[in-house]
Amino acid sequence: MTTFSANLGLLWNDIPLADAIHRAAAAGFAAVECHWPYDQPHAEVARALRDTQLPMLSINTRPGAAGEAGHAAIPGREIEARLAIDEALNYASKIAAESIHVLAGITPQTTDGFLAFFANLRYACTKAADHDIQVLIEPLNAVDTPGYYLQTVDDAIGVIEAVDRPNLRLLFDCYHAQITEPAVFDRLDEIVATIGHVQLASVPGRSEPNRGTPNYSELFNRLHQLGWTRPIGAEYRPSGATPEDTLGWMTQLS
Repeated sequence: MTTFSANLGLLWNDIPLADAIHRAAAAGFAAVECHWPYDQPHAEVARALRDTQLPMLSINTRPGAAGEAGHAAIPGREIEARLAIDEALNYASKIAAESIHVLAGITPQTTDGFLAFFANLRYACTKAADHDIQVLIEPLNAVDTPGYYLQTVDDAIGVIEAVDRPNLRLLFDCYHAQITEPAVFDRLDEIVATIGHVQLASVPGRSEPNRGTPNYSELFNRLHQLGWTRPIGAEYRPSGATPEDTLGWMTQLS
C-alpha cells in the first residue's frame, strides 16, 4: 500500500508548524515535510514530531530574497549558499529530519554555475554525512520557476553523478516532470536508484493527485514494482476550504 507525506509548505500552511504536524497525523499521513521551518522554534516542532511519531522527511534551504530560489549554483553567492546549508543542517539535526533540499537558484547553466553548484553540494554532503542526513536536488519547471538552474531530471542526474557522494539524491517531483518532460515517467527503471524522495500534484493546477495528469494509480504501481516503499510527498494546493476536504484521493490511490 502506498503511504503519503503531507507537505506542510502547502497543506495547513496557515497555522503554526507544530499544529500542522498534528493535523497531518490526524488526517492519516505517514510522514511530513515542509519548505522553510525556520521561524518556528525547533523544540516545538521536534515535540510535535515525537508526539505524533511522524518522521520529517525533508526541509528546504532558504530561497533568499523575493524572486530568488536559492543560491547554490550562482557564482559569487557561495557564502550565502553555505550559510543556508549550515542553517538547514542545524535545524534538520535538531528535529531529526531525514533530508535537506538545497535550492540551486535562478541562474544560467554556465561552467561557472556548475562549478559553484558542485562545490556547494560537496560541502553540503560532507557536513550532512556527519548527521546521517541526505541532500536532495530538484528540477523545477520553467513555467512556475523560469530560469531555475535545474529544469530536467537529466540535468539533476548529471550533477549527482559529478558530485559523486552517496548522500546526494534526486527529489523527483511528478508535477514538475509532467510539465517539463512527461516521457521521463517511461524511464523510471533507469532513474529510480537515484531518487531520494518523490512528490506529487496534478497537472494542471497543482491540486489533488486524482485530477488531471499524470495517472498516479499507474505510477504508484510502477514504483512498487521497482521497489519503492517510502512515503510519497503530497505537495499540492488543496482545492477545498481545508486540506481535510480534499483527502479522498488518499484512499482512492493508496
